Amino acid sequence: MEIRNIAIIAHVDHGKTRLTDALLQQTGMAAAGVSMDSNDLEQERGITIYSKNASIFYKDTKINIVDTPGHADFGSEVERILRSIDSVLLVVDAQEGPMPQTKFVLKKSLESGLKPIVVINKIDKPAARPEWVQEAVLELFMDLGASEEQLNFVTVFTNAKQGIAKIKLTDESNNLAPLLETILREAPAASSPESAVKPLRFQPFNLAYDNFLGRLAIGRIYEGSIKPDMSVQVKKPTGETQ
Repeated sequence: MEIRNIAIIAHVDHGKTRLTDALLQQTGMAAAGVSMDSNDLEQERGITIYSKNASIFYKDTKINIVDTPGHADFGSEVERILRSIDSVLLVVDAQEGPMPQTKFVLKKSLESGLKPIVVINKIDKPAARPEWVQEAVLELFMDLGASEEQLNFVTVFTNAKQGIAKIKLTDESNNLAPLLETILREAPAASSPESAVKPLRFQPFNLAYDNFLGRLAIGRIYEGSIKPDMSVQVKKPTGETQ
């Protein structure tokens, strides 16, 4: 099974968590009303504070999604996540266009050598201006020194609230299939068969705790593979292993 590792990045309130929730629901991985923002403080403030990860399955491909914070106060969380994925969905509000945090997360993505997929969301807004936003995003790419390949980005128009995606604004659509197809086509595969036979190299990017499982380390396998009951060595910053 092929794997895609992507992060969803955006300015605060541009709809990335709602888009993630819609992807989970349409692929049968979550029930309606379930949100990635499950932390009490996140629910209270209405913003993502901690990065969340989830997996969906589409056409025999596993897509690992990391929903990142959109507020500038949690920028370090975004930087940490970008080192563990292969592509990003840059979500931009169809009315507001690029905002300060859009510039920050895009700059970090481009510096990491990632080629973003641009998602212009909230196209249902009465004052939406998606064509203008698309041009504004292109100008931001150029201002940030994007490479020729990065400038050749794909744009998908969405209404995450209704779970709709379109490649062209005139297209008819009633689901997010156009976005999922774009992810499969544009995001690079996570690993090759050659790397799977190498010694395990795994880097955690998120820690969690489960009342039944105990401590959890969620991360990226760069080389090798891991199986249940397998013994591994943990390398500390000092170089020691345990």
